[in-house]
Amino acid sequence: MSSLLDKFVTKVDFNSYQDFKENFDVKIPENFNFAYDVVDEYAHREPDKVALVWCNDDTDRTFTFKDLKEYSDRAANFFSQQGIKKGDRVMLTLKSRYEFWFCILALHKLGAITIPATHMLKTKDIVYRVKKAGIKMVVCIAEDGVTEYFDEADNELKDVDLVKVLVGDEGRDGWLNFRKEIQNAFPEFKRPTGDANTRNDEIMLVYFSSGTTGMPKMVSHDHTYPFGHIITAHWQNVIDDGLHYTVADTGWAKAMWGQIYGQWFLGTAVFVYDYDRFDAGNMLDKSSYHGVTTFCAPPTIYRFLIQEDLSKYDFSKLQYAVTAGEPLNPEVYNKFHELTGHKLMEGFGQTECVVCIANFPWMDPRPGSMGKPGPRYDIQLLNNEGNLCDVGEEGEIVIKTADNKPPGLFRGYFKEEERTEEAWHDGYYHTGDTAWMDEDGYFWFVGRNDDMIKSSGYRIGPFEVESAVISHPSVLECAITGIPHPVRGQVIKATIVLTASYEASDELAKEIQDHVKQVTAPYKYPRVIEFVDELPKTISGKIRRVEIREKDQEQ
Repeated sequence: MSSLLDKFVTKVDFNSYQDFKENFDVKIPENFNFAYDVVDEYAHREPDKVALVWCNDDTDRTFTFKDLKEYSDRAANFFSQQGIKKGDRVMLTLKSRYEFWFCILALHKLGAITIPATHMLKTKDIVYRVKKAGIKMVVCIAEDGVTEYFDEADNELKDVDLVKVLVGDEGRDGWLNFRKEIQNAFPEFKRPTGDANTRNDEIMLVYFSSGTTGMPKMVSHDHTYPFGHIITAHWQNVIDDGLHYTVADTGWAKAMWGQIYGQWFLGTAVFVYDYDRFDAGNMLDKSSYHGVTTFCAPPTIYRFLIQEDLSKYDFSKLQYAVTAGEPLNPEVYNKFHELTGHKLMEGFGQTECVVCIANFPWMDPRPGSMGKPGPRYDIQLLNNEGNLCDVGEEGEIVIKTADNKPPGLFRGYFKEEERTEEAWHDGYYHTGDTAWMDEDGYFWFVGRNDDMIKSSGYRIGPFEVESAVISHPSVLECAITGIPHPVRGQVIKATIVLTASYEASDELAKEIQDHVKQVTAPYKYPRVIEFVDELPKTISGKIRRVEIREKDQEQ
């Protein structure tokens, strides 16, 4: 094994879930810095080891660890020349450009705080983030109107001296050109010493949460965060010198799950397809052509993939597939397994942590189940009275931290102590998600606490109803919400996107309702059905049910 894993963990290979759960632990050295201690160490030991395979629809590039060391050193020197130092906040809005990896590693080396952001932000979103986080520099792509929004935001931020850096070949007034600047920067950056060096408890990364239920929170992670993603990479079952593909924009925390930390600890290269518009066929073409060995995508992506003729693609190198981000409907699991022979291994986590519940490689997955707790994560379910739930009883997923903080769990919400205490108190971090556990220890997702529906005395989670609706052949995507009702309190509404071969009609709505009555408890069927062209989503692909509820309340 050419990875650096044995240097940082107590045990490398495991023969069962129980072995992994009981015997996995990390060895965190003092003043750990991922950029120096992993990336630069690979560059020293195996300079030609492939780290990143990047492509778009026109070209592709491959970067070794030696390449990443040089480019991140150049970027660190450039940022330093612009006044960026330890503790400064820098926003990266780079979609899936390969320069993202140069920048984040450079910022790690400087001890600056990286704040990734989606390219879909508008002016007000940028103003909110710059003010909230105290951002000193932005580095962003040149297209999709992104620079215009940043310029508008900059004009509103009269009291902020914002350094703006453009990633693109063209120039723009008021912007520095990243590619030209790093070409002229010195190719070596020496690791700081003394107070300028990073400490494990210092903030390294801040992500604005998806905002599915309100204004996004600022989730802060320190320099030990990468260690938690060794668990994530084990769940993905990545292999040394393999090629792992996690479908994620760098503005989404899922990119940290599958495009840098855990994968490089375990020695696999990362594959990135930087597409302008999602096309399932193109994604299959690119990943099969480059020989992806392990694959991770949200259920939304799999729903589109299984609509393709998968017999046209070469899956000979693909060894493993996992999913997270939203609950996996059994219908999608069964269809993907039928078409590819691969069992989708579901996992659960948040921006605030790494994968903490999953179907790990040594387990037999149960379609629709999140799996079992990961090592060092003490996962429990608490009911409304704050007591531990019995088998089969629904409760909130909490992470017990009274005895220890597991690797990869966040430090808190940046500059929001009160909000942190609301979610993390009495020795538990409260995830805000509801689930139940079966007699074998498998967890089953019910829904976000905010998404629960109360109808005629019943407490209904949207996921089970969504799975029932999606099992009808006409349904591509579905969001279940509750709408007010004078007698029942709430009734269930299904907002549905149809597959291409069906058209919306009252007859089809009735057919779907009858179908749901047959596959789940009849009281859970959607009394209201709305057909739409697309569902409102966050950049990470999560359905924004809150937006559907707000729209219904306005009517």
